[in-house]
Amino acid sequence: MSYRALRVIISGGGTGGHIFPAISIADALRKANPDTEILFVGAEGKMEMEKVPAAGYRIVGLPVAGLQRKLTPESLWKNLQLPFKLLKSNRRAGKILRDFRPEIAVGVGGYASAPLLRAAQKRGIPTLLQEQNGFAGIANKLLGKRAKAICVAYEGMERFFPAERIVMTGNPIRADIHPYGEEERAAGLDFYGLDAAKKHILVIGGSLGSATLNRSMRCWIEAGCPGSEGVEVLWQCGGWYQAETDAFMAAHPGAPVRHSAFLKRMDLAYAMADVVISRSGASSVSEICAAGKAAVFVPSPNVAEDHQTHNAMALVRRNAALLVKDAQAPEKMMPEALALLSDDTRRASLEKNVLSMALPDAAQAIVKEIYKWV
Repeated sequence: MSYRALRVIISGGGTGGHIFPAISIADALRKANPDTEILFVGAEGKMEMEKVPAAGYRIVGLPVAGLQRKLTPESLWKNLQLPFKLLKSNRRAGKILRDFRPEIAVGVGGYASAPLLRAAQKRGIPTLLQEQNGFAGIANKLLGKRAKAICVAYEGMERFFPAERIVMTGNPIRADIHPYGEEERAAGLDFYGLDAAKKHILVIGGSLGSATLNRSMRCWIEAGCPGSEGVEVLWQCGGWYQAETDAFMAAHPGAPVRHSAFLKRMDLAYAMADVVISRSGASSVSEICAAGKAAVFVPSPNVAEDHQTHNAMALVRRNAALLVKDAQAPEKMMPEALALLSDDTRRASLEKNVLSMALPDAAQAIVKEIYKWV
């Protein structure tokens, strides 16, 4: 099927969970027609202002900001500024639409998407939403009332959106995440310098890292790494925690653990892993499904509407993953993962069930939906 060139705005961001799916959609649009013009709209000062240009796309920022939930003087001051930032963002969104003249606006969630998509809806420009999580965010719930389609990754989203406009597409992920064979597993072990004769746990806390996952790893290492016979761990601690983790590991040289702030090849990290420990952000869950990996999720409690718990429970209810609560992680995270690692039957069952939930062609499905409405 041939696709004509389009003019598309993609708006949203704030976290990698919004940004990387947005870039995947853009890549799929460019693959459909290389002449398609794409403009990203994000929030000034947020990570999309760096990540999107690094992926080869143009982005403009709005001064919009999110509501601060902490009751501190700084947070109260920021909240007092919100109405003024919103007014300025609304005016700038209108100018962006006049200058770029998009045929459709795509929202990927986060407060950065609200001014642009609301302005597009007022002007009669078709809008499409991509909701990554099992519990819809505030911006998408409001915008969904007038969106042409809402592309989702979880069942039961009729709680938040008009049922007739929901399209099950899954979440766009990187093309190199898929079920891996023995050759790729061997390549992953070689790349990360791990022992092929042992079993392996992958601990991933996201690009910034997870304080809870890191604390849980330190507790396990300080206790002498119980249950680690024949096991190695690849621990991604995140950029924020690199210095303290380097110092900690230097003081515990005998631990069967390789640590790194970042993992340069996530595909090879997944390939070598027998069990994955992860937060349950939408992108992480979708990648683990696509890779067909047995996982222990530790949902972050510090996210809006507790959506990470909803994401993880969608898998737990189908016997496709395990869940450890954030508060219990220092005591239970590693024991749960090690128990799963030693139970081949249970691990195989989780792998089969989680792979059955994968929707690997999400970006292409969203592109088809975009063309449907232009």
